[in-house]
Amino acid sequence: MEHKNKHTWKTRLHEIIYEADTPAGKLFDVILLIAILASIIFVMLESVSSIDAKYHTILNVGEWIITILFTVEYIVRIITVNKPLKYITSFYGIIDLLSTIPKYLSFFFVGSQALITLRALRLLRVFRILKLARYLGASNQLKDSIIASRVKILVFLFAVLVSSVIFGTIMYLVEGEENGFSNIPKSVYWCIVTLTTVGFGDIAPQTALGQFITTIIMILGYGIIAVPTGIVSAEYARSVNKSAKNEEEKELNSPYKAQQAVHTNSQCCINCLAQKHQDDAVFCHKCGCKLHHD
Repeated sequence: MEHKNKHTWKTRLHEIIYEADTPAGKLFDVILLIAILASIIFVMLESVSSIDAKYHTILNVGEWIITILFTVEYIVRIITVNKPLKYITSFYGIIDLLSTIPKYLSFFFVGSQALITLRALRLLRVFRILKLARYLGASNQLKDSIIASRVKILVFLFAVLVSSVIFGTIMYLVEGEENGFSNIPKSVYWCIVTLTTVGFGDIAPQTALGQFITTIIMILGYGIIAVPTGIVSAEYARSVNKSAKNEEEKELNSPYKAQQAVHTNSQCCINCLAQKHQDDAVFCHKCGCKLHHD
C-alpha cells in the first residue's frame, strides 16, 4: 500500500510538472513563466543604481524566493522521472540548472547574480505550453533556405567587404585627416557603418566629392538590405514549392489513390493517372495513352 501511495504522488507530480495538456500542468507552467519573468525583471531593476539603492532589500529577497522555488522545482523534476540522468543532461535540464545556480554563485563571485538572466532561456517552454511546436516545420524550412543560400550570401558579403575597403580608402584620400578620416581602418569602419545605414556621427565628409561618394554609399546600403533578403526568400519559395510537389507526388503515387482513381473515374488515365479529360476523349491529354472506357 505504501509503495502504491508513493507511486501515486510521484505520478501526480510528474503529470503536473511535465504534462502541459492537463489543467494542473497548464497552471504550473503559467506560474513558472510568470516567476521567470519576475526574476529577470528583478535583476534588470537591480542593475539600475537609483532603483537598487532604494529597493535593494526587496529585490534581493524576491530573487532568493524565486531561486529557492526553482531549486525545489529542479529537485522535484529529477525525482519524478524514471531516468534522472537523462533529464539532467538534456537541453532543458541544463538550462534549468544554469538558471538556478547563479544566485548561489554570488556568495563566491561578486556580480554573478546577473547571470540569472539566463532564466530567459526557460521561456522556450512556451512552445510546449502554447503548443507552438507544430510551427517548427516552417522554421526548419527557413533554416534550410538559409543553409542553401550560404554560398551566395558569403559571396555577397565578401563583395560588400571588398567594396567597403575600396570606398574607405577613397574617402581617406579624398577627405584626409583634417576632416576626421585619420587612417584607412577608421575610414573603412566609417564606410561599413554608412553602408549598413547605421550612421557614424563622429565624422562626416566635408568636401563636395566626399559627400557625393557618401551619397552613393548610402544608396548602395539599401541594396545590401534587399539582396540577402531576396536570396533567402527565393530559396524559401523554392523549398516550399518542392515540399508541396513532393506531397502531391506521394499522394498520386499512393496505390490506394491509384486504385481508387481507376475504379471511380472512367476518364482517369491508367498510365499516368491524369484526370479532367473531355467526355468524348479517347487518348490521354498528358501521355497520349488510350483511355480506359467501361
